[in-house]
Amino acid sequence: MSHALTRLRHMLKDDLFIRSPKGMLPTPRAEQLASPIRVALDGLQHSLEPTQFVAAKATRSFRVAVDNYSAVVLVGQIAARITKIAPGVTLEFRPSGTLNIPNLLDRGELELAIGAFLEVGERFSRLSLLDDDFVVVLRKGHPATDCRELSTEKFVALSHLSISSVAYDTDFIDRALAPHGLKRRIQLRAPFLSAVRILVASDMVSVLQRRVAEELVRYRPLVIRRYSHARAVCHSSVTVARERHSTARAISQVERAAAEALASREKMPKGESALDGVYANGR
Repeated sequence: MSHALTRLRHMLKDDLFIRSPKGMLPTPRAEQLASPIRVALDGLQHSLEPTQFVAAKATRSFRVAVDNYSAVVLVGQIAARITKIAPGVTLEFRPSGTLNIPNLLDRGELELAIGAFLEVGERFSRLSLLDDDFVVVLRKGHPATDCRELSTEKFVALSHLSISSVAYDTDFIDRALAPHGLKRRIQLRAPFLSAVRILVASDMVSVLQRRVAEELVRYRPLVIRRYSHARAVCHSSVTVARERHSTARAISQVERAAAEALASREKMPKGESALDGVYANGR
């Protein structure tokens, strides 16, 4: 390794890596070279791959970054689908909240990212997976569960829980209320992982994406109610992003599993996980 590095340093007239208190760090020149070298290596790997990726015989690992939404709505069924069609494949799902997604995709430390990500660069391939709208979630037995759709007056009179650890915000509701001289009372801001316990133990309500809400009410004593501004003013999008020059045949299997997981989920029977079922079941 040291001889190869010496030869590279001589050829490129740069140290490439320098010692620091944190170990060996790349020089600016090395960082500049990383992306084109990665593209070249991926192209070589792609050319050496078999003409067909056989999922049933595959034994490789896939590292996939997911946001809170995808972890709740998609990961379980993606895992079930991949386990069925590719039992030798290992899936590693990583929370995307603190990750530098473009950097990790560039370096090959992630194969895919699934979530409501902003622009990640033209060098990445993107697949639009789904759109979602917003609903109001509150505990069973809450005084506001006596109607199927919350009026504006009732909505602004309630105490609200704002979720702090998500890629979207719900400011669009406040912008819709402002012309009427109204605003929400945000009583608490908390991470998504704390939301269920807070909602179950209080009279607070929270505006969440519909598919996430459906999963929460499936297992917890919570219900869903509509609110016109939450439904009509904004929606969120979930996309799949991957390195454009990555091993497309293999990764497309995971992308397809995500799409099939979503399609399967949308066919679930009505019940506590569906809006109409929640309404029918009352409190």
